[in-house]
Amino acid sequence: MLGVVNLDKPVGPTSHDMVGLMRRLTGTRRIGHAGTLDPLASGVLPILVGAATRFSQELTGGPKRYEAVVRLGQRSLTDDAQGPLGAGGPVPSEDQLEPALATFVRTFDQLPPAFSARKQDGRTAYGSARAGRPLELSARSVTVHAIDLLGVERGDGWLDLLLDIRCGPGTYIRAIARDLGESLGSGGHLHALRRTEAAGLKAAEAHSPEQLEAISLEGRLAEALIPAAALLPLPHVVLDAAGGSRFAHGSVVEVASHEEGRRAVFMAGELLGIGTLRDGMLQPEKVIAPQGAA
Repeated sequence: MLGVVNLDKPVGPTSHDMVGLMRRLTGTRRIGHAGTLDPLASGVLPILVGAATRFSQELTGGPKRYEAVVRLGQRSLTDDAQGPLGAGGPVPSEDQLEPALATFVRTFDQLPPAFSARKQDGRTAYGSARAGRPLELSARSVTVHAIDLLGVERGDGWLDLLLDIRCGPGTYIRAIARDLGESLGSGGHLHALRRTEAAGLKAAEAHSPEQLEAISLEGRLAEALIPAAALLPLPHVVLDAAGGSRFAHGSVVEVASHEEGRRAVFMAGELLGIGTLRDGMLQPEKVIAPQGAA
């Protein structure tokens, strides 16, 4: 089996739990995912099956979209609803919200949450934070393309914002919630999160774990596989049989093109891998064996 499964991760399990589920259903250990979702979050989790795991970097690196509930008026040690909650400041008026949200629609340096999967000197941030020795994490450049305010709900000392967020890879929605709250003087944390788009996949078309279990019992699990080639965000180059054979064996191939850059490489409609094109020469970068190969 080779391809990508659009899995709708429920709230509760970890992304690794979903990898374990797919290993059991497919009978193969060569399973990965394109972009971790915290246990608190639900939504699109692209599951990579077989040789599709070779393209994790390309499938993880694209734009993403989320529906987030940000709660103002409360702070959280983990920047989300799972951490110990503390009191915040007065919640803002609704006419303050849109201008504050607009300040995040740009490219900026973002400080990751103290409880995150970021690693430093071989240690994970969340492990060090739980041990009471939080890491001094460095900020990283992220891009937020748009934030739309979909709704507001007011409670006793808190204000919930339902947001539609479109962003680039590496963006922590928890950090946006935290920093938004601090900018408004109220404090804030991520109360709920659903990823609605990732790697070209949409939540409306995703399969729940229960649905995947059911079609697996019917022997139809292969129907849930999306060809990795359909999702790779790269221009295509097509080789003839001789060129495809050379590429598949790791050799440089001459092509009739003066363009440069990374390419998804095909032969007879079949994905062979990814190569880098420069000065009319295609250098193999990631190669998968043709499915008909012995």
